[in-house]
Amino acid sequence: MEIVDYADRELMAIDVANRLAGELRAALSHRERVLFAVPGGSTPGPVFDALCAAQIGWDSVDVLLTDERWVRPDHPRSNTRLVRERLLVDRAAAARLLPMYQPTDTPDAAVARVTETIAPHLPISVLLLGMGEDGHIASLFPGADRLEEALAEDAPPVMALRAPGVDEARLTLTRPVLDGALSKHLAITGTAKREALERAQRRAETQAPVRAVMTGLTVHWAA
Repeated sequence: MEIVDYADRELMAIDVANRLAGELRAALSHRERVLFAVPGGSTPGPVFDALCAAQIGWDSVDVLLTDERWVRPDHPRSNTRLVRERLLVDRAAAARLLPMYQPTDTPDAAVARVTETIAPHLPISVLLLGMGEDGHIASLFPGADRLEEALAEDAPPVMALRAPGVDEARLTLTRPVLDGALSKHLAITGTAKREALERAQRRAETQAPVRAVMTGLTVHWAA
């Protein structure tokens, strides 16, 4: 794991966007299509704002969320909405979104359909993650039901999970898909998340799921 420190959050967003753009271009130089997986939450928004105007062959990029709350795509808490409004605009509007949300009653009912959609595009070429102060990534929360199954080396690509204290059910990519990305980045801000990352290195994966993707991970941090 490598940690890159930045003087401020604006510089971090610009640098991360530039790195992701470079890696996407490099991946496209030897593959017809590439898979770019991104998180929801507040931290990636400024990265998306800088990345969406990059000169990339966006029409050959498939975009996939690392996880999704089970709410309609136009809901304020929808990760799909965030990506559509802040990443899939400008030049990046030419990219293709592989939907994580499906119009089913429960996320469990959508697992097979989502898995069928994304499986032909794996592995992830470039992965951007966020992390909570509890050390969760995607929707792999400490204390979530089925967390051990989702962190297993042979976990299915997509699972529905429910975490204590979290309002909505979630659909998430699992450990093999996330850790199997060809390039892995984590963008975090604030002292609390930096301390959580340091604690995670001494904890079990079920206590701090970010531990499961630390090998080869580039962490970008700004206060």
